[in-house]
Amino acid sequence: MTQLQGLTPEMYKAIVAVVDDRMKSIRVTRREYDRLVAAQARTEAALDRLAEAQARTEARLDALAEAQARTEARLDALAEAQARTEARVNELAEAQARTEARVNELAEAQRRTEEALKALAEAQARTEARVKELAEAQARTEAEFQKYREASEARFARIEAALDRLAEAQAQTEAQLRDLVQVVKKMQDTLAAVKGRQLEFNYHYRAGAYFGPLLRRLRAFLPVELESELETRLSAEDFRDLLSLDLVVTGQPRHLPDAPQVWLAVEVSSVVDRHDVERAIHRAGLLRRAGLRAIPVVAGEDITVGAQRDAEAHRVVVLQDGQALFWEAALADVLG
Repeated sequence: MTQLQGLTPEMYKAIVAVVDDRMKSIRVTRREYDRLVAAQARTEAALDRLAEAQARTEARLDALAEAQARTEARLDALAEAQARTEARVNELAEAQARTEARVNELAEAQRRTEEALKALAEAQARTEARVKELAEAQARTEAEFQKYREASEARFARIEAALDRLAEAQAQTEAQLRDLVQVVKKMQDTLAAVKGRQLEFNYHYRAGAYFGPLLRRLRAFLPVELESELETRLSAEDFRDLLSLDLVVTGQPRHLPDAPQVWLAVEVSSVVDRHDVERAIHRAGLLRRAGLRAIPVVAGEDITVGAQRDAEAHRVVVLQDGQALFWEAALADVLG
């Protein structure tokens, strides 16, 4: 290599040495730079993989959030269903409480009736004893009258006076007997009323047994239980009259599966008479006025001849001894 002008060999060597060192340093720095570039590339690739993993994680979290939302929605629906179930159970408990109260009232009325009957029997026994004593006294008087009739006019007069007193006592006894007859009649009326209430309870409590052959999916109500449906559709007077109806039963005709729902306006009585038939017709008319397909029904243990004739003429159903009379005619009438 040509030596530069003005430089000594020593200076030239020193410069060459410095240049060689710098070149070595530059080569080292380049290798470090290449290693850093490669490391950076690896770091960026790792970051890319981490980003992809993060994206997959976020997607799984989104799916998990949607599943959680669906779970919460199902839990909300289940809570609402549970609330409805609890409300229905409470309604059934209240209905059971009302039923038990009515049964207790009926039992108390029955107890009072039995006590009254016992008192009546005791009064009857006392009356019979007094009548017996009176008959014995009269027999003794007659015997004494026969024995002493001819003794004297004065004695005869005393006997006649005794007979007058006896006749007065007899009149009083007859008056007491008439009063007793009135008491017995009142007791019979009371017993009939109690029996009627018992029948009303039976027809309500065992509605399925009585009306099941006629209707399916039936339900039985007291009129007051339909207050929210009926009160706004009727005048105040008609609604008060309808509350006196003994029982309302609804369902679909059992042998006509395509027929619409019908309503039975039921009047219950121990012995059904014409007045019961008239009330059933009138109150079924009130239900029809309220927009219901209503059929008049009378139910009881017995029915008068006149009531049965009226029921047949006016298509009123008669329930007696487990049988239903005039059902087809009444159903055809309401279904048109």
